Order: sequence, then C-alpha cells, then structure tokens
Amino acid sequence: MKKIHTLGLGIMLLSAACQYIPQKSAEPAGINKFADPHLQEIYTLQDERRTSDLLPYLQHGKHTYRREAALAFASVQDTVALPQLLSLLTDTSSMVRSAAAYAIGQIGHKKAENALMGHIDHETKPQVQAEMLEALGKIATPVGVEFLTNYKAHNPTALGGQAWGLYRAGLRQQHSEQSIKLGAKLLQERNPYEARLAAAQYLARVSKVDLTSHREQLLTTATSDSSADVRMAAAQALGKVRAIDKARFLSGIAQSDPDYRVRLSAIRSMTGLDYDDIRVALLAGLQDQNINTAVATSEFIVANPEDIRVSDMQQVLPKLLDARVRGNVIWVILQNSPARQFLSERYKGYFQNANNPYDKAQLLKALSGDFNNFKFIAEAMFAAQQPVIGTTGMDALLLMRTQPDFPKALEAEFAETMKRAIGSGDVALVGMAAGAIRDPKLNLRSHYTNYSFLTQAQQKLQLPRDMETNIELQRTIDYLNDKETVTPENPFTHPIDWALVTRIPADQQVEIRTEKGVITLQLFVEDAPGSVANFVELIQESFFDGLYFHRVVPNFVAQGGDKRGDGWGSSEYSIRSEFAPLHYREGYVGMASAGKDTESNQWFITHSPTPHLDGRYTIFAKVINGMDVVHQLEVGDKIHYVKLLGDLAPANPAP
Repeated sequence: MKKIHTLGLGIMLLSAACQYIPQKSAEPAGINKFADPHLQEIYTLQDERRTSDLLPYLQHGKHTYRREAALAFASVQDTVALPQLLSLLTDTSSMVRSAAAYAIGQIGHKKAENALMGHIDHETKPQVQAEMLEALGKIATPVGVEFLTNYKAHNPTALGGQAWGLYRAGLRQQHSEQSIKLGAKLLQERNPYEARLAAAQYLARVSKVDLTSHREQLLTTATSDSSADVRMAAAQALGKVRAIDKARFLSGIAQSDPDYRVRLSAIRSMTGLDYDDIRVALLAGLQDQNINTAVATSEFIVANPEDIRVSDMQQVLPKLLDARVRGNVIWVILQNSPARQFLSERYKGYFQNANNPYDKAQLLKALSGDFNNFKFIAEAMFAAQQPVIGTTGMDALLLMRTQPDFPKALEAEFAETMKRAIGSGDVALVGMAAGAIRDPKLNLRSHYTNYSFLTQAQQKLQLPRDMETNIELQRTIDYLNDKETVTPENPFTHPIDWALVTRIPADQQVEIRTEKGVITLQLFVEDAPGSVANFVELIQESFFDGLYFHRVVPNFVAQGGDKRGDGWGSSEYSIRSEFAPLHYREGYVGMASAGKDTESNQWFITHSPTPHLDGRYTIFAKVINGMDVVHQLEVGDKIHYVKLLGDLAPANPAP
C-alpha cells in the first residue's frame, strides 16, 4: 500500500526551502525537446513508474526539470509525491506551479484539498488559478464544492477554471443546489467560452438533478449560443427538464440546428416522451443528412421502442442506406410487429446474402428484436469467420437478454451460451460473456455449479495482448467468489524508443486516407513521446493500412487501429499512459485502452469536446485538416493508408 505523507502547515513552510532560481544554461539543439538527455531521463522514469528516482527532480535547480517532473507524476499518480507537489504550488515559476496543480488533480487524493484551497486564494497568475481550480474539482469534497461555488474569479481565465472545477466535481457526484445555480448562471452569453462550455458540460453530465427551474436559460443557450459546442451540451442538459412543451422545443432543435451534433443531442434528450409527440423529429432524424444523427436516432428508437409504429419504420426502411441505421430500424420492427416470424425469415435472408462483414454484423444484431431468433444468432456467432460478426452477435444476445420480456424459458439456454462463449477462446466472446455473468441484473451465477471454466479460460490468455479480457475475467471471478476486485496490472513490456523519438519533429504531420477522404494529424511528440513513437513505428510497418474504423459513436469518437476489426484486437505489447495538461476538444486524437497503461495500437478521433476523457486517455495528436471527413465516417469505412508527411530526421545527425 502506498504511503501517504501527512499534509499540513509544515509542508507549506517547507516549500520556501525547496525553491531555486532557474539556472540559465544553453538548451540542447534538436527537432524536439528530447534532445535534452535530462528530459529523456525524466520521461523514462515516468514510463517506468519510478517514484523515488523522480522525486529529486521536483527540487532541481532548473525550473524546466521541476515542471517536467511534476507533469510526470500526473501519469505516475503516486500519492508519495503529494507533499513535494504541494510545496511546488509556491514555486517561483508559474509553469511549475501550474504543472504541480495538474499533477495533484490527477493523483486525486482528497487530503490535498485544504492545502490546494489555501494556495488558490494567494495565486495571482490567471492560468495557474484556472489549473488549481480545476484540480480542486478533481478532489473536492462538499467543502471544496462550496469553495468553488463561492469563489470570486477576477479574470476570464480563472472563471473558466472555476467552471471546469465544478464540472470535475460533478463527474464525481459532488455538487450542491448552489453550484447548479452557478452553472446555469455561467451559461449566459456574456461569459467567456470556456466558462460557458464547462458549465454546459457540467449540467449535461451531473446525474440525478432536476434542471426544470433553469429551463429558460438552458433553452436560450441550446438555441442561440454562438458556439455549437455549448449548444449541444445545453441540449443534452434539457433532458433533465420537466415541461409540457418539452417535445415541441426539443423537436424544434432536432430539426433546425445547423450543426448535426446539436440535432442529435436534442434527440437523445427525448427519452420518456410520447412517440406521437416526437414522431416527426425521429423520422427526420433517421434520414438526416449527417450519418451520425441518423445513427443516433436509430439507437434512440432501440432504447425507447415503446409505441413506435411499425408502419412508420417499414415506410422509412427503404430510404436508409447505412447498415447500422437499417439494422436498428429492423430491430424495432421485429420488436413491435405481430408478424415477427414472417419478417424474421425475410431478414435472415438479408443477413445470409450480405457480403460486407460490417453489414452482416448489423443485420445479425437486428434479428435480436425477435426472441425466436436466439438459437440462430448464437450459432451464427460461434460459426463466424470474421471477428466483427461474432462480437456483434454477442452484442445481439446481450441486447435480447436485457429486454424486460425476455422469455424465462430461454434463461438457462442463455446461461449455457455464455459458458460456451467463455470456452470458445475468442477474446471478445470471453470478455463479453464474463461481463454478462457478473451482471447482477441477469442473475446468472445460480446457473453454474462451479466456476472453474472461468479460471481455465484465464489461464489460456496471452498477456499483455489479452489484458482487456483478463481484466473482465478477473472481475467476474472475484464477483462470484464475493471478493473485492483488484484490477490486474499490465506488465511493463515496451520502453520508449528514444532513438526514434529524437528523430520526430515537434510538428510532425501524418496523413490518413480513408474511404471518405483525407485526414491530416499533427503529432504531439513533446507531450506523449512513448505514444507518438509507438504510432510512428506502426505507421512505418504499414500496420494500419487496410484496416477499418470499427467503432463510431455519434458525437463522440471514430476509432480505428484494430486488426480484428471489432475493438478487441491488441498487440503483443502494451505502452504506458501519458497524461499532459491537454484537453479533448473537437478533432483530438487519443489512445484507446482498457484502463491505465494498457494502450497498444487502437486510437480514436473526437467529434466534439469530450472532457470526461481528459486525464484518462492519452492525447497524442490533433486533426489539423479533414474534420469534415471525420464527421462523415461510418463503421466499416476503410483506412487505405496512414503515412508520415516528410522524412524523419537522420538516425545519427552530424554534430
């Protein structure tokens, strides 16, 4: 267990002894900052999670190294570093103070709360104030929430930090009636963009709150804010408003906003409304000019199938071209039609005649709208030659099982199918079945006399490649044995290739050619050297060429980089998570993972601000051209190639 040092006044007094005037020395020349061997050492210690060797750098005479060491602990996240990080909040360098605040928030221990609040009151630099306020939100108790609510920001930057602090606290279910009121007030157009965005995200994300009293401000923001980023979050927050005209104003937004992300956010907020009141908006959404709105609408009707008219769905079906949209509409038709058996036979024919594996997978999932297709789907799942069909078949069975009217007569067969999936050896089927077995709502544990089949499956896994499946199995084994789960740690298998890193320019660009067009990225080698080097190495091996975007979540991410094509494919190694004070906005590129330090080859591009991913998924690039392409991507779109633009620096440049 990690030792937590006592925090208090002694730390604050000690800080004065730890300050050094930055030394002036010549910066090593190079194409990125890692020409400096000391920075390589700091990032290597971060990569290897070596707290004891990193700590001295927090007191180094050069402020650059103090800053980098502080940022290193944002990834290492060891509470042992808290006392020294708190002492850096009075450092002579504002960059060091800001980095220390970020790291404290990333470590996330509430014992730093009081000290952090004390430093916020004395900080004078707006950017540092903002970083401290946001960090406070990551560790805030009700005391911290009250501080954030009553804080008087004296500049736009600090006001944005205050709003993000409220948001971070809200993600942890720390909020109050007064903080919600402040969030609504911050939505006003006169406030800076950062404050409005954070406030809108806050109200959209905080759960179990009634926002009816803030209806007018939310509606004004959702319909007239100058930023689509703010409008879409406000439209999402409108779902928590109770109003007799809710269907009318949400339908208006869904059919009129020029940005598809706002339109689909309004549709997602329609849960609980009568179908007849939102019918026109839903039918328009299914045929929206942007595929993501159509997909989101089809997902909405699957989640809310009650009273949806089969005739409406049958009428619109021939007009739909995307496989996911068609599949979801077919699911609703089967769910609600009295002629299920006849229609199922027709749609089984569609499945059998489909050639594209992604289309085939969606049609298989569509068949789960009829319980009588259980055996057909299960056998197709186990017989699938392409992983995406098998994985989507499991999705279909899970969707079927979670329906409130799932037949009792099929429960034992479902349990046996999950056991068979565990024994299949397919990492996706094993992992997904393990998750189902430990789901208390499904009550599967009573169907098994012993659980040895789970441990046998676990013993066959290859680590770290199969870590995601290993985590799922371990959680299920612990659940069934009434034990507290300890997430297995990924072994350290892939150190940073510094020879490659030092050849990558700080502004290195990458071209991704897709079926829909070209996307250009700029890599962040100075923020995430290990992730960028890994990505570049895979590009040089042509790893991504010919793969597909296997996951597209509307107004969230488009994800690729998986050779299996279903999201469960990994490499024979894993790399470390690298967290820097960057934020997921539209077009940022992150490493997909199954948890901290489990990244390998999958990556995603964001459609819009997704701040709940900040500090949890490595950001290693951003889109600088081609966002219009990203917004058109569909599941199954091919990646023709990924290539570096320009040559890397020579391996051994002349002195």
